Amino acid sequence: MTDSPWFQLDSDATRPVLRLTGRWRLAQLARIEASLTALSLPDTLTIDASALEQIDTASALVLLRCVEPPGGHRMVASWVGLDEVSGRLLEQVRNRMAVMGAPVARPRRGLLASLGYQAIILGDLLHGHLNHLGSTVVAIGTVLARPARLRLRELTVQLEQTGLQAIPVVALVTSLIGVVVAYLLGLQAEKYGANIFVVDGVGIGATREFAPIIVAVVVAGRSGASFTAQLGSMRLTEEIDAIRTLGLDAWQVLVVPRVLALMLALPLLVFVGDVMSLLGAMAITGTMLDISPSGFTARLHEALDVRHVIVGLAKAPVFALVIAVIGTRMGMTVGRDTRAVGAATTSTVVQSIVAVILLDAGFAVLFQALDI
Repeated sequence: MTDSPWFQLDSDATRPVLRLTGRWRLAQLARIEASLTALSLPDTLTIDASALEQIDTASALVLLRCVEPPGGHRMVASWVGLDEVSGRLLEQVRNRMAVMGAPVARPRRGLLASLGYQAIILGDLLHGHLNHLGSTVVAIGTVLARPARLRLRELTVQLEQTGLQAIPVVALVTSLIGVVVAYLLGLQAEKYGANIFVVDGVGIGATREFAPIIVAVVVAGRSGASFTAQLGSMRLTEEIDAIRTLGLDAWQVLVVPRVLALMLALPLLVFVGDVMSLLGAMAITGTMLDISPSGFTARLHEALDVRHVIVGLAKAPVFALVIAVIGTRMGMTVGRDTRAVGAATTSTVVQSIVAVILLDAGFAVLFQALDI
């Protein structure tokens, strides 16, 4: 005899009998299911429900899945002591199970089909980003034609969040990058007595490549994800629908201030990154290579052409536009559930970083071809 608060299995009889007892309700469903799952039932079974006080549809579904599994070999020989109400309820659940049927197994895609499927998804994603970019450019053009439509308060708030509040982390990361780059270059230059040329490498590399791309990656993880999370939460709570219901343009209220703020803030952050990376390099070369601050600045003045700084700063608005477009688009089109908001936020960071790296590679090729 196997005992439980809801059933007893009498396996000593000639035909095994499952005796149902008590009240089978939704509140105890997890415990009932766990007890039934742990039970080893024979292939042929008699169910005695004479001691069953009450059963609801959820508990009936769990019971029928256990004693009459779809496609299974178990057969219930007879139901004994089942009252009229419980019998009708079990019959309705049994009919519903038959209508639902077994889940259809999806055919597995081959390698070529998987590649094609992912290519279609990527194409749809790029098409959506391009559409969003076009709508954003049109909205910005409308603001330029009619400056009174620009929401200065929202723009100021976004400038503070994307610009001022990002300065500490940008300064810390870029200064450490300057230290690392100068240290690695110094290890090699010291072997050949070319210590002073470390300044050349750090100055050109930091202002032209390292600072813009590192700052853009930091902003992508910080501001891009923030845009998606903010707009996704607003879409989840139907605030964007409310804005449209009031007759306002969601692009002018939500998208344009974020895009403009990031395009204004990122060049300033890149400049901060240039300065901090050079300061970090100056600190490590002073202790490692015996290059004084005055000697460092004098050599930097000779080696660092202003065009390298301009090239780095010129990349920043383009990086900012791409990050802002991806972040706002993913937030404006996110699914209406919390899991979708989290997935969209993660996707925004990944897409933005990949886009920044691809754009930087394109800029490198373009500037090389133009001999800049």
